[in-house]
Amino acid sequence: MLALAVFAITLVLVIWQPRGLGIGWSALGGALVALLLGVVQWTDVEVVWNIVWDATFTFVALIIISLILDAAGFFTWAALHVARWGNGKGHMLFPLIVVLGALIAAFFANDGAALLLTPIVIAILLRLNFPPPAAFAFIIATGFVADTTSLPLVISNLVNIVSANYFDIGFDRYAVVMVPVNLVSLAATLMVLWLVFGRQIPGHYSVAALDPPHSAIRDMLVFRAAFPILLLLLIAYFVTAPLGVAISLVTGTAALLLMAIAGRWWKKGEGAVVSVSHALRHAPWQIVLFSMGMYMVVYGLGNAGLTNLGAAALHWLAQQGDLVATVGTGFLSAVVASIMNNMPSTLVGALAIDQAQVSATTRELMIYANIIGNDLGPKFTPIGSLATLLWLHVLADKGYRITWGQYMKIGLLITPPVLFATLLALAWWLPAIAVHQG
Repeated sequence: MLALAVFAITLVLVIWQPRGLGIGWSALGGALVALLLGVVQWTDVEVVWNIVWDATFTFVALIIISLILDAAGFFTWAALHVARWGNGKGHMLFPLIVVLGALIAAFFANDGAALLLTPIVIAILLRLNFPPPAAFAFIIATGFVADTTSLPLVISNLVNIVSANYFDIGFDRYAVVMVPVNLVSLAATLMVLWLVFGRQIPGHYSVAALDPPHSAIRDMLVFRAAFPILLLLLIAYFVTAPLGVAISLVTGTAALLLMAIAGRWWKKGEGAVVSVSHALRHAPWQIVLFSMGMYMVVYGLGNAGLTNLGAAALHWLAQQGDLVATVGTGFLSAVVASIMNNMPSTLVGALAIDQAQVSATTRELMIYANIIGNDLGPKFTPIGSLATLLWLHVLADKGYRITWGQYMKIGLLITPPVLFATLLALAWWLPAIAVHQG
């Protein structure tokens, strides 16, 4: 009960953020209380640090890259191109925007897709004079696809990075399993979103109202460097994975290179357009403290018996067959994530899987199902992920207020079928890979 009380109070402070208290300080405070009360031990600090450091610094580096490219006009340029590809047909524009969100989520993480693309989409919708119901459909689609398609690469979600590191899954192996599964998730997302919002999408819009894509580019040097840097970064992930190189080192190197180009360091800043200092100030440094602090608190929950309870539940699911084990693990993780936030839920699931007495095949299915559940499950509730809370805040600043009740009504309608279809794809695809490799 003591461990649960510490966790509950910490989570409330993280969500509430009284007087602007950073999420990192709230989580770190909870970790300190847990240490002082003996819920966790000082020896646990090193264990948790080894779990979170690579993931969190990778995430920070990705967001820095995203912020610099956004300031250079990269994402606005891409969105304007997509809007033109719609050729004035609203029913073409809607899936194109969803696919763009999926691509950004894949390479720049779900937070980058939701927080950077949403304001751009809103600006385009205003230029096109879309009615409020249509604008609402596009906004919801942008926010949801950022999470439902954040599966394909290790870097696509902080949950993925933590899980891959914890279970020692290589970048290449992860991609082989999850890229096809993510395509199913994208297809299911498009289908469900279309069924819910299809009638609200305007039939036509004026392409002439759109700015030319090249007008969005504010730093041509950064823009031209973006494509080769991103390509080299992707190649480097695959090349360095078998060598055991930390993913944060690879991502951090790319971030430093882009910062040097944006800041014109070889010219001592002369001619710089993008503010590197602004990107550094707005990088999610608090996530480092949050990950460390919250995981310490959750580790205390595990020590108090939550891990044993989770392992027992997983063992029972495993006895029902691999299909039930996969779907059950995914939905169980999703429910836990929607209640306690997906970051602590990821660790709870990982610890439980690690302890559960199941076969190697079932264990691997559960590992990926836990990732899927924690990537998609947070869409059930606004507190399921920090990205969703930040996204709602961004929308409020833009004049689009979505109440928690509205959000949960949409989340409970859209998420379950997408989650179910994705887990079914995993249950079929992973054994198929094993048969082929065998």
